Amino acid sequence: MNQLSVLVAGSTGYIGVQLVKLLCKHKYIKIRYLCGNSSIGKNIYSYDKDLKKYNLPKIVKINYKYFKKVDVIFTALPNGQSQIIANNLDEKNILIDLSADFRIKNVTIYKKFYKIKHKSKKLLKKSVYGLSELNEKQIKDKKIIACPGCYPTSIIVPLFPLFKYKYLKKNKFIIDSKSGYSGAGRSILKRTKKMNLFESLSAYGIPNHRHNAEIDQELSSLSKKIKFNFTPHILPMFRGILSTIYVEKNNNISTDQILNFLMKFYKRDKFIRINKKNELIGTKNVINTNYCDISVCETNVKNRLIILSAIDNLIKGGAGQAIQNLNIKFGFDIDEGLN
Repeated sequence: MNQLSVLVAGSTGYIGVQLVKLLCKHKYIKIRYLCGNSSIGKNIYSYDKDLKKYNLPKIVKINYKYFKKVDVIFTALPNGQSQIIANNLDEKNILIDLSADFRIKNVTIYKKFYKIKHKSKKLLKKSVYGLSELNEKQIKDKKIIACPGCYPTSIIVPLFPLFKYKYLKKNKFIIDSKSGYSGAGRSILKRTKKMNLFESLSAYGIPNHRHNAEIDQELSSLSKKIKFNFTPHILPMFRGILSTIYVEKNNNISTDQILNFLMKFYKRDKFIRINKKNELIGTKNVINTNYCDISVCETNVKNRLIILSAIDNLIKGGAGQAIQNLNIKFGFDIDEGLN
């Protein structure tokens, strides 16, 4: 099979560098252009020494003329910029976007949460919310793949099937998520000098963290009655997310039924691992992988459960899911570039 020619825009951020590292291991990919703004003329290995062993192009300013020479464009850019790129796509290009630009289908809600007027409304119909395990068929058919945010990935993967098939009550569940600081991008180190990032656990984004819109959009597609509180926290570690979700079972449903259902639902999905009942999990076993680990735990309150979900925010919550979507789109083995 011939290699696909790829352009990566936003290649020097935490997600961008992780994406380049994974693409280098993908046997059907040839990186033709690495694009940036403040990094023009630099080598990508100045951001990660592990990339020095690969013969990669120097970072250049993005030029729409390049689009005719590539098959796939990955965008790991600040919100708003991928819309402009989408408007300039060549007919043959597939866009895999890691920003929020095509995740939110309602442009009014997008503007409310991201404070940006959408510049590519017509192309929203050509995009798909690229949660790999749940939207595989649509991913194969669409020109623009909007990779989910890291927190929503950890939350929607366990909850969507349980709400869809009525295993859980829909109202007032609580999501408590904790992430390594890489989820906030490189600028977090400048923005948090005064808060001593490396010795503090901090809640943030209350009550309107941007990922509320994404979680609500996907879960409310099942029922408008779904209501939740979401509180994100930033941890003094580099990568990884653990979401702790407090839910209530519907009447007469056992924990074992829920666990067996999740195992059956995700049986064919290589990157979803359902743990034994009441198994306490963390980020240790998912760091540097594309796995999402899920555990269902009983509590001392009748019908109340705690669902634990762990991912690496830079891989399953970012670059890894982008590669997984690429593999779905082009019919490659699902784990190509992700072993």
